[in-house]
Amino acid sequence: MKSNTKRVITFVRWVSIVVILAALLTMVRLLPVSQAIGAINLWIAELGVWGPVVLALIYIIATVLFVPGMILTLAAGALFGLGVGTVTCSIGSTVGASLAFLIARYVARDKVKSIARRNRRFDAIDRAIGEGGWKIVALLRLSPAIPFNLQNYLYGLTRIPFWPYVVTSWLAMLPGTFLYIYLGHVTKAAVGSDRSRTLGEWTMLAVGLVATVAVTVYITRLARRKLQEQMDNATTEDESTPVVKKEAKHARRKGSRWRSTIMLAATALVMAGVAVYVFANSHAIQRKLAGLFGPPPVEMKEAYVEVPSEPSFDHSSFDSLLRVHVDADGWVDYDGIKRDEAKLDAYLDRVAAAPFDRMGRNQKLALLINAYNAFTLKLIVEHQPIDSIMDIRTAERWDAVRWNIGGYIWSLNQIEHEQIRPKFVEPRIHFALVCAAVGSPPLRSEAFNATRLEEQLASQTDFVHGHATWFQFDSKAKVVGLTKLYNWYAGDFEQVVGGTLQFAARYSPELNAVLTNGDTPSIESLPFDWKLNSVENKQRR
Repeated sequence: MKSNTKRVITFVRWVSIVVILAALLTMVRLLPVSQAIGAINLWIAELGVWGPVVLALIYIIATVLFVPGMILTLAAGALFGLGVGTVTCSIGSTVGASLAFLIARYVARDKVKSIARRNRRFDAIDRAIGEGGWKIVALLRLSPAIPFNLQNYLYGLTRIPFWPYVVTSWLAMLPGTFLYIYLGHVTKAAVGSDRSRTLGEWTMLAVGLVATVAVTVYITRLARRKLQEQMDNATTEDESTPVVKKEAKHARRKGSRWRSTIMLAATALVMAGVAVYVFANSHAIQRKLAGLFGPPPVEMKEAYVEVPSEPSFDHSSFDSLLRVHVDADGWVDYDGIKRDEAKLDAYLDRVAAAPFDRMGRNQKLALLINAYNAFTLKLIVEHQPIDSIMDIRTAERWDAVRWNIGGYIWSLNQIEHEQIRPKFVEPRIHFALVCAAVGSPPLRSEAFNATRLEEQLASQTDFVHGHATWFQFDSKAKVVGLTKLYNWYAGDFEQVVGGTLQFAARYSPELNAVLTNGDTPSIESLPFDWKLNSVENKQRR
C-alpha cells in the first residue's frame, strides 16, 4: 500500500513537471518573448557598463521586498551570458539576503518573529542551526524547504553570526543561480539570436542545460536528505514510545509529500489553462503585448503582383512639395510646409481617392510609403510648435485611426505593420518610412515612384549605411554600430538574409569581408535621437 502511494505521488509529480514545461514552451513560442528580450536588451545596452549594476540593484530591492528573483535571474542569463549574469545575480542576491538578515535581527525583529511562529519548521531549524551552524544554512540554501526570501529574514532570528551566514549563503546559492542563468542563456539563444546556430552549438547548449539541471537536482536531493537528518536530530520529541514517534514522523512526511504534490499539480493545471488560453487568443495577445516591447513581429509575404492595365497614381504634387521644403540630407522646413499646407492637404485628398484596390504591387507600395510620410508631415504641422513627435499624445500619434488611403481609414501603425510589412517582402521600407525624428532615416527630397521604386529604395538604403547616425563599423575592434531600426525590426531582416549583420553587410564591403572570413562582430545599438528632424535642429548640430 505504501509503495502504491509512493508511485502515485511520483507519477503525479512527473506528469505535473512535464505539463509545466510544455505550458512554458507553448507560451514562449506564442508570446512576443524575443521582442521582450530585445527591448530589455536594448535598454540595458544603452546603460553600457552600468547595465549589470542596475540589474544587481533591482535584484537587491526585489530580495528585500519578498519579490521572487527567478525572472531577474533568467533575464540576466539572456542579457549578460553565463559569466557576467552569474556574477550580477550572485552579488544582488547575496547583498539582498544580507540586508534582509540585518533588518530581521536589528530593525523588524518582532514582525519577523510573528512570521516565524506560523512556520512549523522554524523551531527545528533554529535548534539545528544552534548545533550545526553554517552547515545547516548551507543545506537549507541548497534545499527548498523554506522559500528563499523568507529564509533571509528567518536567519536573522537565529544564533548564526553575520559573516558566516553571508559567506555560506553566497556559496550555497550559486548552483541554483547558475541553473536559472543557464536557462535564460538558452532561451536567448533560442528566440533572440542574431544568427542561426549550428547543430553542434545547439547540442552543446542542450547537453550543458541537461547537465546543469541534473547536478542541481542531485545536490538538492542530497541536501534535503541531510537536512532532514539534522533537523530530526535537533528536534526534541515528547515522551512517547519509539513506535509512536516513528509513526508520527512518517505521517508528517507523508502529509508534506502530498501537500507539495497537490501544489505542484495545481500549478500545472493553472499553467496548462493559461497556455490553452494563450493558444486560443494568441493573435490578440501578441498585438496587445507587442506594443509594450516594440513593433509586432510579422511574417512577410508578397500579397500583390504587377497588373498590366493598372491605374497609375500621380505623386508629382507631393514630389514638388518635398523638393522645396526638404534638403539633400533629409532635414525638413516645417514652417515652409505650414505655409504650403493647402498643397499638402490637396495631395492627401488625392490619396484618399486613390484606386488602391486596382493598383499593382509597386504602385501600392509607393503610395503607402508616400502616404505614410505625408501623413507624418501633416501630423507635425498640426501640432507645431513641438520639439519632438514624442511630444504628441500617444492616442493622437501612431495609433490614431484617421488617415485615408483609397477609402480605407488606418492609423500610421496599421499602415506600417498591417498594410506594408506583412504584404511586401521588402525590409528596406524601414529606411524609407520617416517618423520625423533625427534618429529616423532621412526624408527623401522626392516622392517615391512606382517606376523607379527599386532604384529609390536602393539609394535610400545606401545613404543610411553611409552615415554614422545609422551605421558604424570599427574593423579593428570588430564592433558594428547599428540603428535601433535593426533591433526593432530584426525579424524582418532575418527573414530575407538570416540576420541583421548579414543585411547590413550588403551595404558595407568591410563588414561583408569580416563575415566572409567567419568572424562575427559584436553589435551595439546606436542612440536614437527623437528630436524633430527640422532645419533648425540641423543648424544646432
